[in-house]
Amino acid sequence: MSLPPLFAAWRQSRAAGFTLARLRGDLMAGLTVGIVAIPLAMALAIAVGVAPQHGLYTVLVAAPLIALCGGSRFNVSGPTAAFVVILLPITQQFGLGGLLLCTLMAGLILIALGLLRAGRLIEFVPYPVTLGFTAGIGIVIATLQLKDLLGLELGATPQHFLEHLSLLWQALPGVRPGDILVGLVCLGVLIVWPRLVPRVPGHLVALVIGALLGLLLERLGLPLATLGERFSYMLDGVEQPGIPPFLPSFAWPWNLPGADGAPLPLSFELIRQLLAPAFAIAMLGAIESLLCAVVADGMSGSKHDPNAELIGQGLGNLAAPLFGGITATAALARTAANVRAGAFSPLAAIIHAGVVLIAILYLAPLFSYLPMAALAALLLMVAWNMSEAGHVRHTLRIAPRSDVLVLLTCLVLTVLFDMVLAVGVGLLLAAGLFIKRMSELTDTHNLPRDLHADLSDLPSHVLAYAIRGPLFFGAAEKALSVLRRLSPDVRVVIVDISAVPLLDMTALAALETTLRDYRRLNVALIFSGTTAQVRLQLRRAGIQRAEGRLAYVRDLAQARAKALRWVA
Repeated sequence: MSLPPLFAAWRQSRAAGFTLARLRGDLMAGLTVGIVAIPLAMALAIAVGVAPQHGLYTVLVAAPLIALCGGSRFNVSGPTAAFVVILLPITQQFGLGGLLLCTLMAGLILIALGLLRAGRLIEFVPYPVTLGFTAGIGIVIATLQLKDLLGLELGATPQHFLEHLSLLWQALPGVRPGDILVGLVCLGVLIVWPRLVPRVPGHLVALVIGALLGLLLERLGLPLATLGERFSYMLDGVEQPGIPPFLPSFAWPWNLPGADGAPLPLSFELIRQLLAPAFAIAMLGAIESLLCAVVADGMSGSKHDPNAELIGQGLGNLAAPLFGGITATAALARTAANVRAGAFSPLAAIIHAGVVLIAILYLAPLFSYLPMAALAALLLMVAWNMSEAGHVRHTLRIAPRSDVLVLLTCLVLTVLFDMVLAVGVGLLLAAGLFIKRMSELTDTHNLPRDLHADLSDLPSHVLAYAIRGPLFFGAAEKALSVLRRLSPDVRVVIVDISAVPLLDMTALAALETTLRDYRRLNVALIFSGTTAQVRLQLRRAGIQRAEGRLAYVRDLAQARAKALRWVA
């Protein structure tokens, strides 16, 4: 088995040919996406319960590594909103160290998926499942931002959606006008600005306006929460507000603080507890990255390598936690902006990480003035875009009831419980409904003798049936049970299975039961029109020809001749 090539996206770009104009396009795209990524990375890190600099470290380490080693020329990776509902409970239970260790484990799983060439398996996740959990994630993220948007102090860290709503309701009397005003102004800018000046990132404009408005309100005596008040770092033994203006250092995740603030002891029990969420992170990362690559292909006319993309994502998530980075995956909004801004190669994603590097080194002190309400407004827009309310309404209106049931189930379970349960139940429900629909396509019916010349002169104790559709575990018993309902005078049964493309083990077992019943009743069975694949499956199962008992024939004419000879 050949391994998926590393640097697949880079090789594709080189084969397409670099020019000065394309290099200029990569530069402009990288600058544009980098400006967008800075506030998003910080806001998403805060949303998962860690300091904002960890989101920037994710972009700094994971994004260039994934761009170099991945399979998509245009994917831009970093923290994404989809992971909030998975990562926040991990942070609450295991702290920063547990979150980074879980991310590292997810990276190993992604690499294994790429080496096993599982990239195409992601295509089998049904659309209602994807739409249901993304809409649910959007609702959860929006709810989490209400605290900072309204300037509320909850006094506790709720772990469940309903508990969070209850605490928000109890804290409502403590709303702060300054936070509300900044949040609403930033929301207005985020909504209106892209329609007026689409070339200038609305995220940047909204945060600048929010910061200036926050400074003005504080001078007027209206206090509001800022990033510098909420987060701090230590420098030479002195606590400094905001985020550190220097690069992250290497550290093993288990040496970082757990939920209690002490270093996280590495143990088999800890790995066992983190294995399920790590697998969920890997699955979601694979789905989101490959869907993002498909969208980028549609926008650019390129073609990605799904297995190489999984390996690239795995390497990025393996390296980022060693330098304080949280989970990374391809971000749809940033990737789309990258393509629209003229990107040609992975160099654009590397440049976007360079923009973040400059921001960390030279702009970190300014980030302290960012109001938390402004970052909450930014994530509210992300949540709205992620919820895809228009697509949900359209699906609810036109989709079959079974798909609507799957969508609503995934949405409700994501909101009330967690995304891991939602996706698992959604996939099982979708698979069950699909099996039910497929089983309804398989049926057994009598062959009318007046419509088939080859059967017209058969005696009454020779019956003829036709089976249409695949014989698998959901349909085999129903289809073959018809063949067992025989009158005492029947001696030969002809079964046309030319329209049966396959049999599974359940069908073979049910067929063996039917043959035992026929031997007991002294009834012969003739299969007509068996395909080469079905005939091979029957022979491998030991269902062999037996004169006067079982035969395989090419068509109904041969079946008629065989039946008349056996009856005589």
